[in-house]
Amino acid sequence: MSTDTSETTVLLDRLAFPDCARWRDGRLWFSDSHDGRVWAMAEGGQAEPVLAVDGRPGGLGWTPEGRLLVVSMLGRKLLRHDPAGLVELCDLSRFSPHPWNDLVVAPDGRAYVGGFGYDVDAGEEPAGGPLVCVEPDGESWVVVDRLLFPNGAEIVDGPECPTLVVAETYGQRLSAYDLLPDGSAAHPRVWADVRPNFPDGTTLDAAGAMWVADPVLKGVMRVVPGAGAVEWIPTGDHAAYACALGGSDGRTLYICTSTTSNPVRTIRERTGRIEAVRVETPAPGHA
Repeated sequence: MSTDTSETTVLLDRLAFPDCARWRDGRLWFSDSHDGRVWAMAEGGQAEPVLAVDGRPGGLGWTPEGRLLVVSMLGRKLLRHDPAGLVELCDLSRFSPHPWNDLVVAPDGRAYVGGFGYDVDAGEEPAGGPLVCVEPDGESWVVVDRLLFPNGAEIVDGPECPTLVVAETYGQRLSAYDLLPDGSAAHPRVWADVRPNFPDGTTLDAAGAMWVADPVLKGVMRVVPGAGAVEWIPTGDHAAYACALGGSDGRTLYICTSTTSNPVRTIRERTGRIEAVRVETPAPGHA
C-alpha cells in the first residue's frame, strides 16, 4: 500500500465529534454527534448548523424526494426532516437497545441502518450488531445480523442488481451483499479484507473504489474490491472517523477527525475538525 505524503488542510475546527459525512447539493453535510447538531459546509469551509437532533445525530441520507434522514443514535430512531420539523420514521429500539450508527439510502428510498450491538460508553465487550432495512413508509426488518460493528455503507451499481457494501470495523473488512428487489440482502461475501486497518466511514469514487476512514491507525485508505487498501493518507495525531468525496470537481476528499471519541472529552476539548486533501479519482458522476 502506497502512502501519500500530501498534507491535509484544516477547513473547520473547534467541533466536538464530526462524523457521518455526505456531499450533497454543493455542500458537505455531517453530524457533530456529541454536540447534537447536523452541519452543512460549503466547499471553502463556510459552515452553519442546520438541524438540532436529540440523542446524538448519526448517519445522514436523503429520500428520493430530497428529505433529509438522520439517525438519532441514543434515541434509537430514524428521523425524517419534513417541512414541519423532524418526524419519527422508525423506532429502531425494537431491534436493539444499544446505540445506532450510520446509514445509506438506496435509490428506491429504502434506508439501511446499522446498530452498534453493544454499549460502547458503558465499556461492554463488542458483540454483533444488526443492519435494518427501513421502507419509505417506516416498515422495517433486520436484513443482516451479527455484523462486527457495522459502520459506513455504500450502494454500488452492478450488472444484475445493486451491491450493498458495509464496513465492519471490528471485522476489519468491507462486506458485500446483493440487494434484491424486495429490499433483502443476499449472497454475503468479503468485498475487501483491510487488515490491519479498522474501517469506519466510507465514500465511493468514480472508479468503483472507496475511500475509508480508519480511527485506529489514524488516516484514510483507498480500497479496491478484492485487492484491499492501495493508498494511505495519514491524519497525524487526529483519528479519522468519516470521509466524503465532493467539491466542484469531485476531487476533494473531506475527512472528519478528532483526537478522541470519548463524549466527555470531545465536548470539553473540541478537537474535532473537517480536513481536506485533493485526490486523483473524483466522486461518481464527475469526468
